Amino acid sequence: MAKEKVVLAYSGGLDTSVIVKWLQEEYNYDIVAMTADVGQGEDELEGLEEKAYKSGASQVFVENIQEELVTDYIFPMIQSGAVYEGKYLLGTAIARPVIGKKMVEIAEKVGATAVAHGATGKGNDQVRFEFSVKALNPFLKIISPWREWDLQSRSDCIEYANKHNIPIPVTAEKPYSTDRNLWHISFEGGVLEDPARMPDRDMFRLTVDPMDAPDQPEELSISFEKGIPYAVNGRKLGPVQLIEEMNKIAGRHGVGRIDLVENRLLGMKSRGIYETPGGTLLTFAHRELEHFTLDRETFHYKEELALKYAEQIYYGMWFAPLREALDGFIQSTQQNVSGTISLKLYKGNIIVAGRKSDYTLYNPEMVTFEADDLFDQKDAQGFINLYGLPLMIKGIMESQRKDKGKDKPKQEVQKS
Repeated sequence: MAKEKVVLAYSGGLDTSVIVKWLQEEYNYDIVAMTADVGQGEDELEGLEEKAYKSGASQVFVENIQEELVTDYIFPMIQSGAVYEGKYLLGTAIARPVIGKKMVEIAEKVGATAVAHGATGKGNDQVRFEFSVKALNPFLKIISPWREWDLQSRSDCIEYANKHNIPIPVTAEKPYSTDRNLWHISFEGGVLEDPARMPDRDMFRLTVDPMDAPDQPEELSISFEKGIPYAVNGRKLGPVQLIEEMNKIAGRHGVGRIDLVENRLLGMKSRGIYETPGGTLLTFAHRELEHFTLDRETFHYKEELALKYAEQIYYGMWFAPLREALDGFIQSTQQNVSGTISLKLYKGNIIVAGRKSDYTLYNPEMVTFEADDLFDQKDAQGFINLYGLPLMIKGIMESQRKDKGKDKPKQEVQKS
């Protein structure tokens, strides 16, 4: 009788390297390793297929889903303005639903009855992976080894790997965890669990230390069409190439480093270090363009929904009806978010250098301090009287309550 198949989201890192062997021993599954190429770099992908086979996988799929990640997930996120807790640009979170989607597709292709992942029982990623699977194929069994096995820490995993001769990229001397994709790289755990400790200078991979950045600023322009970036310095680029170019430009000026103690979905706080160089530029430029092209009420209301959109991504609810409904509103707001934002980069800082759009709502003749024919300043008096009427009524009533019973002459309300 043929063994049942399980599709493992395989990164070749410590956890999933150990999980291949553990699934064989614990479940006697035929293991299909699925690696999603989301832009983690050739150094992480090199030799990964061979390693998976040597670890015991019967089939290995390495799927390049970078363009799908950018066009179907990152671009809508940029349009939404989503930033979690004011700092985190959702680099890990936004990649999880597309990886989960691909895992389900592979499971259906090979006839697997289960999927497995290496996310820990304390983290957010277990929720993101499993919510995606539940939404797309609720009949697949989901296995989360960290919630089942006796290994209690990454140190235990290192010991297990050494015992079974499993090659791993992590050592006890450098035990922090990393996750990289086209949008960012994160660093968590190990020595970084001390929030009073600054990260080591040599830890960062995508950005130079701002103090070591060039002494001369660099100017660039980013062009958008309906909220989606499409050109850098006037040169049109494909989705993946555009973000790669943004990463290079921002990275050499030390732009895009975040040190955050955030609230995880499970309720605990965790400390993470994030590098999102290109994403920082694109998010900043898009917001500046919205300042320039959206009316006040739409802009303010969209800011409120951006917080909810960020939570939907962070909480693993990408395939939820609410996120899809929010997209309907967001897409309608982006119809006129087209134009070019010029920026100046200098030692970790982003400075606006210019704005251009055929859809701007900025009218210099209306706001000038010089004489103009468009705005009659006398009109402001009526606006102030009507808009401030509730405050005036409140003041009158409070004054009458204070004066009640006192023998004082009635005061007249001042008329403007």
